[in-house]
Formats: sequence, C-alpha cells, structure tokens
Amino acid sequence: MPLSEHEERLLAQMEEQLAKDDPRLVSTLTGSRTRKSRSTLLSVSLLLIGFITLFGGLISQTIPVGVLGFVIALFGIYRLITGLRQPSMKEGKNGKNGRKIKGGKSSLMSKLEQRWEKRQFGDNNSDY
Repeated sequence: MPLSEHEERLLAQMEEQLAKDDPRLVSTLTGSRTRKSRSTLLSVSLLLIGFITLFGGLISQTIPVGVLGFVIALFGIYRLITGLRQPSMKEGKNGKNGRKIKGGKSSLMSKLEQRWEKRQFGDNNSDY
C-alpha cells in the first residue's frame, strides 16, 4: 500500500531533521564514507606504498628508491597522525576541549534539555 502525500511529506521532514541532528548516524546507515575516513584510508595507503617502495629499494640495492620509499612512508605517517588529531568542523565541536559550540545545538536537543530540567528542578526554576 503506497503512502499518502501527507505521509510522504512527514517522512521527508523526519529524514531532513535526522540528517540535521545526527549526520554521523545518517552516514553510517547509508554507508557513505566521511572525509575523515577517506583521509585515513589515503594515509594508510601512502604508508603501505612507502614500505613497499622502501623494501623494493633494499632488495634491488638502489639507494634513491629506498630513500623515496622512506619519504613516502614518513609522509603517510605524518598525514595519519595529523588527520586523527584534528577534530572535524562538521561535528560542531570546539577544538580546545571537545565541547559542543553553543550555537551548534539542534532544536531537538534544546527541547530535550528543557524537559529534563523541568523534571529535575520543576517549573519554578525554568531559567536555570
């Protein structure tokens, strides 16, 4: 049984809200890779290519090939370490302490926080 137009619009709105609230969940469910995982994959690939080139240079006893392999592997390690340290700006996190930026909160989260505060402190402390 097909969905009605109203149900299709509600479903589209729910999908949009989910994509705004939790993009990591959406990317996990759809199977799409994020930029960070692609960067990590590239770094590991560079590392492996560097090691293969390094060992190829050692086996063939060609010093420039071995040095080139070492430089490629070193660059792969550098990219891997710096890529893992830097937080993604899409996540809306502050780089210093990893907390969420105040303006980055979604309306759903703020509503849930308000409900939680009402349960914990009652309505008389609504400005807490």
